Amino acid sequence: MLTAPTGLTPLAAEDILSLAERAYRRLRDAIADGSLPAGERISERSLAQSLGISAQPVREALRRLEAEGMVVTLPRRGTLVAEFGPRQLAEMGLIRVALEGTTASLAARHATAGDITELLALLRAMRPLLRANDIVALAEANERFHGHIDGLAGNAFLQRSLDALRAYDHFARLRALRSTPQEPRRAWREHAAILSAIRRRDPGQAEARMRAHVRRSLEASGILDALNT
Repeated sequence: MLTAPTGLTPLAAEDILSLAERAYRRLRDAIADGSLPAGERISERSLAQSLGISAQPVREALRRLEAEGMVVTLPRRGTLVAEFGPRQLAEMGLIRVALEGTTASLAARHATAGDITELLALLRAMRPLLRANDIVALAEANERFHGHIDGLAGNAFLQRSLDALRAYDHFARLRALRSTPQEPRRAWREHAAILSAIRRRDPGQAEARMRAHVRRSLEASGILDALNT
């Protein structure tokens, strides 16, 4: 039976879509930080009780996590936290390098002045989080920045492919941001360089800088080490 992970405090009563989104984020974070370890059996009822909500939004959150490969449902065993081997994580990371490089290139072609303004606002919103060294909030802000660039690509197939990696991305970003005290500011500077290339409408530089940024962050997290074994 599931032991409720620490930190899963009750959610405020809001509309079901909002509760499902918040339940998804709580569960994703618990998987990413190991509070829900790989192979752990998940009980809908226990999770709903821990979060102080009904089972329906928890069910929606689990469906989303299953679509992203973070949980699996097996006959006679129920729903479990998925187990990723080191090499599988590394291979998923390389897919992300390629996909995000492509979205940055397309964003440099398609971004409007308004889009650039929004990206600048997202980048600036990270500054107080850097000063506070709020790693979890930085990871969320990081995802919003990358997600906005993904959306500017205007490619539905690429978007679906990246959506399937979203929970994995969160795990990888948390590991990278926690790797060294210098990593959060280094990542911020790389984001600024990517935005500069998009702002100049330079697809080649936008792609190169995004690929270099994602690969380096994966190296900082240690995820790519499995490729050397």
